[in-house]
Amino acid sequence: QVQVVESGGGLVQAGGSLRLSCAASGRTFSSYAMGWFRQGPGKEREIVAAINWSGGITYYGDSVKGRFTISRDNTKNTVYLQMNSLKPEDTAVYYCAAKGTPHYSTSERSYDYWGQGTQVTVSS
Repeated sequence: QVQVVESGGGLVQAGGSLRLSCAASGRTFSSYAMGWFRQGPGKEREIVAAINWSGGITYYGDSVKGRFTISRDNTKNTVYLQMNSLKPEDTAVYYCAAKGTPHYSTSERSYDYWGQGTQVTVSS
């Protein structure tokens, strides 16, 4: 069983930055692909970014390309989401998820372990 815990959410003004962290338990973290998803008010959950086991391959949703950066530190069992130039439409609950295989997927159905989510609110 893998536990995933997000942190770093909060309230920020438009144009500001936040860094989310996701700590995962388990000795096999380095073999898992990881993803960040979000669900805004009245919206379906969508993928924000994903990263493969080594960190060498990443994916970004169209709405965050050029503004968000996903990275991981396998020595710390942690994945990060650096969010810059935040917009009010980025307001959402952000979820971290672990996929039990090395290569990422853009489908949330492929992820096996989920955190409880962290709220990000961007004011205009």
